[in-house]
Amino acid sequence: MTQIGHLIPGFVPPAGAPVTPVYNPATGEQSGAVLSGGKAEVDAAVAAAAAAFPAWSALTPLKRARVMFRYKDLLEKNADAIARAISAEHGKTHPDALGEVQRGLEVVEFACGIPQMLKGEFSRDVGPDIDSFSTREALGVVAGITPFNFPAMVPLWMFPMALACGNTFVLKPSERDPSATNLIVQLAHEAGVPDGALVVVHGGKPAVDALLTHPDVMAVSFVGSTPIAEYVYATGTAHGKRVQALGGAKNHMLVMPDADIDQAADALMGAGYGSAGERCMAVSVAVPVGEKTADALIEALTPRVRALKIGPSTDPAADMGPLVTAQHLAKVSGYIDAGVREGAELVVDGRGLKLQGYENGYFLGGSLFDRVTPDMSIYREEIFGPVLSVVRAASFDEAVGLIRRHEYGNGTAIFTRDGDSARAFVNQVNVGMIGVNVPIPVPVAYHSFGGWKRSSFGSHGIYGPEGVHFYTRLKTVTSRWPTGIRAGASFAFPT
Repeated sequence: MTQIGHLIPGFVPPAGAPVTPVYNPATGEQSGAVLSGGKAEVDAAVAAAAAAFPAWSALTPLKRARVMFRYKDLLEKNADAIARAISAEHGKTHPDALGEVQRGLEVVEFACGIPQMLKGEFSRDVGPDIDSFSTREALGVVAGITPFNFPAMVPLWMFPMALACGNTFVLKPSERDPSATNLIVQLAHEAGVPDGALVVVHGGKPAVDALLTHPDVMAVSFVGSTPIAEYVYATGTAHGKRVQALGGAKNHMLVMPDADIDQAADALMGAGYGSAGERCMAVSVAVPVGEKTADALIEALTPRVRALKIGPSTDPAADMGPLVTAQHLAKVSGYIDAGVREGAELVVDGRGLKLQGYENGYFLGGSLFDRVTPDMSIYREEIFGPVLSVVRAASFDEAVGLIRRHEYGNGTAIFTRDGDSARAFVNQVNVGMIGVNVPIPVPVAYHSFGGWKRSSFGSHGIYGPEGVHFYTRLKTVTSRWPTGIRAGASFAFPT
C-alpha cells in the first residue's frame, strides 16, 4: 500500500503522524494513505517557501519562463502517467484524464509568455521633466487549495502562473486523490523550480485553517464547493489576504425550438455525464423552450442515457467511471431519491448499478429527470453527479428568468440557429461564462475563468490575464531628475 507524503524540503513527519485512506473508486479497496498535516506542517511549508522567495523572485522573468518551457515539455512527455494516476484515485476514464492534463498544460503554455505580461507601462513627460512608469511585482508566498475532481488541472491553473510571476507557492490538494498532484509538482522540480519555491502539504480543515490564518501567506486561491469557498474568502480576507475562491454551480443549457435536437442531445450527454458529472462546469439543467422542443429532447436523450457505458477507467470503451467515494455515491443517490419524492418524473434511473467484478465500486448509472420545477432540491442544489434535470419553459424570457434567478452563476449555454436569440441570451444572463452552441464554455488559457453570484468570491478570475493581476501587485513610480532649476516649495496639490 502506497503512503503519499508532503513535499516540504527538510521536513520529517513525526512518528505516528495521522493519515487519511485513499481508495480506488472502481473497486472500493484502499490503495494508499496520505499524510494528514496541520499547523506544524503548514508552518514548515510556508517557512520553506518564504526562504526560497528572495532567490526565485530575483530571477528575471525570462529565466522563470525558461523553467516553464521545460516544465511544459515534461508534462507532455508524462501526460499518460499523470492521467493514469488521476484515474486510479478519482475514477474518471483515461481519455477524460488526458483531457484534464491538456487543459492544465495550456495554462503552463500561457505562463511561458510571462515576460510580455510583466512589462508594465511608461509615460514620458507627464510633467516638466517628469516621467512615470508602472510595474507588477510578486506578492511573496501564496497558497492554493484544490478540489478532488481535477487533481492535476486545477493545481496547474494556479501554481505555474504564481511561480512565473515570481511568487513561491504552497499547495494543499484534496486528500481524496493526491498522487497525481504530487507527480506534477515533482515534475516542476525536475524542470528547475526549487523545492522550496513549490511545496505540498496534505491534510484537511486543520491545514486549510493554518494557511488561511498564517501571517506570511499573502494570497490564497481556492476551488471547491460554495459553502467552503465562502468560508475561505471570509476567513482569508479577515486575515488580510487577497483571496479568489471559486465555488459551486448549477449550469443551465437552454435549447431553442430551432436548435438541432440531435446536436443538443449529444452536447448534453458529454456535458452532463462526462466525468460522472463531477465538474463545476457540467450542465446539470436542460431548459427546452416549448413543449414540442421538450418532448423531442427527452425522446433523444432517453436512449442515449440508457446506453451509457459505465465502467472502470481501465475499460477503453467506458463513457463514464465511478464516483469518487462511497460517501459521494450515497449523497448523489440521495438526491435522486429526493427528486422522486418531490414529484419529478424519473425517466432513467441510474441507482443500484452493479458491475461484475466491481461490485464494491462506487458506480452510478446516468439518471434523467423530466418536469423538474424550480422549487425542487434537485434543481436548486448542486448535485455533482450524473443527474440531468429537464425544466420545461414556455418562452425564451421564462428560460432566461430561471437562469437569472438562480443563486449560482458559473456557466451556461444556449443551443440555437438564431443569432438574435443568441445575442439576447449573452446580453441578458447574469453568468460568468457563456456558450453559444458550446456546452462547456471553459475559456482557453489566455482568457480567464470565473463565475458570478455565489459561484465566485473575490474580484479576480483564475489564470489568463486575471491570474497575472491576482498574483502581482501594481507599483507606480513618478520620477524627476535634478535640472539645476530650483523653483522653491509649493504647497498646492501637484498637477
